Amino acid sequence: MKSSFLIPQLSVFFPTYNEEKNIANTVNKAATVLKKVAAQWEIIIVNDGSKDKTAQIAASLKKKYAPNLRVITHNPNRGYGGALQSGLYGAKYQWITFTDSDGQFDFSEITKLIKKQQQTGADIVAGYYLKRQVPQMVIFTSKIWELIVFILFGLKVRDIDCAFKLINKKVIDTIPRLESERGAFITSELLIKAKKAGFKITQLGVKHFARTEGQATGRQLKVIIKSFSDLFRLWFKLNFSRA
Repeated sequence: MKSSFLIPQLSVFFPTYNEEKNIANTVNKAATVLKKVAAQWEIIIVNDGSKDKTAQIAASLKKKYAPNLRVITHNPNRGYGGALQSGLYGAKYQWITFTDSDGQFDFSEITKLIKKQQQTGADIVAGYYLKRQVPQMVIFTSKIWELIVFILFGLKVRDIDCAFKLINKKVIDTIPRLESERGAFITSELLIKAKKAGFKITQLGVKHFARTEGQATGRQLKVIIKSFSDLFRLWFKLNFSRA
């Protein structure tokens, strides 16, 4: 008998830092979708050292959705890269997806990513913004970043850092362990290493909404500096290391 679900197994994780006003709504919407989309599913909240009430809200969500929801806690904060590492390496199912926990994506569009994967046989479906709801300066600096990544690594992907991707777990289990923690380089690192290992990457446009609560931290100077440090370290390692 043919299953009514789009996908047999799906792990979803949300990197979370001080998102007390957003995380419950994000998780509730995702759970509603997952019940219809996947035969087996899990949600992982990666609480990256939040200083607000995120931990308490995550604990109540864990009770609500047990046994399908887990919480991974960092103390102290490890940064976006560290949060993504915990989610990617902590996921247990064949397919892994993630979005930011601030509600800027429509999680129901996971159905589009799944169908795109099934049509193409891709190992990674990378979302790109149909219309990014951020200041123009952020878009401009992102394009500069993508140009640098293309020049150094030959990776041509629209919106490298778009936080909505569908990934086959075999990619995570195969590529060299991701290293970026404090900076925002990790999604670039993931795609670079996947491309080098021969995995197929395809892309799909997704909607993006303006943040309504909380504050983004990815544009802090220390995060930008660490991202460039990680970028050039990986370039040096791939080109000059004998390891």
